Amino acid sequence: MSDKQIDLAVLDMAGTTVADDGLVVAAFEQAATAAGIPLEGPEREAARQYVIDTMGQSKIVVFRALLGDDEDRAQAANHAFEAAYAQLADSGITPIPGAAEAISALRAAGIKVALTTGFSRETQDKLLNALGWNDIADLTLAPSDAGRGRPYPDMVLTALLRLEVDAVDRVAVLGDTASDIATGLAAGARIVAGTLTGAHDEEQLRAAGATHVVPSVAEFAQLLLAERG
Repeated sequence: MSDKQIDLAVLDMAGTTVADDGLVVAAFEQAATAAGIPLEGPEREAARQYVIDTMGQSKIVVFRALLGDDEDRAQAANHAFEAAYAQLADSGITPIPGAAEAISALRAAGIKVALTTGFSRETQDKLLNALGWNDIADLTLAPSDAGRGRPYPDMVLTALLRLEVDAVDRVAVLGDTASDIATGLAAGARIVAGTLTGAHDEEQLRAAGATHVVPSVAEFAQLLLAERG
């Protein structure tokens, strides 16, 4: 057994363990309209691209950046986004193939698992309920549970503290966006992996500093389990 074995896996949800199928962008379109961003033209295109580039970050932070100092508009857009995403998810949210089995295998091997999100706690709970995943992980965290969302390290470090893991070099992080990679690196995790099932491609994930890029969460679990021997 390695002295540096991984004891905690921090996994993103949408795009990493949960199939996104474009729901984030679709929900953003509704929220942007509610916030008064024109339906067409350069402002809408720039806003859409910003949402794609910052995928994985706390949504209220994204809307604050898009809407400047207008906190009321940012809050209205965020509420519209959360409502739209929840409604779209109700039509059929599905796990990434092999995700539930990967999480179960990690926990069976003694690796604790935390599921994190850039959504609100309410939306995260709706996703967990829809998937029947309320007890699948050791811990679930939204930005409000930790202080700040991605790209800050707060959720990873909160998971480490709450699950009583001894050191950051015993933590592995997996996500589908550059923001996930930034979070893991900022937290000092030893493995900060990108998965190709979500928003960003291999080039973007490696450019962000990913230590590994895997096809899916299933291969990520295999990586951690192989390290344990």
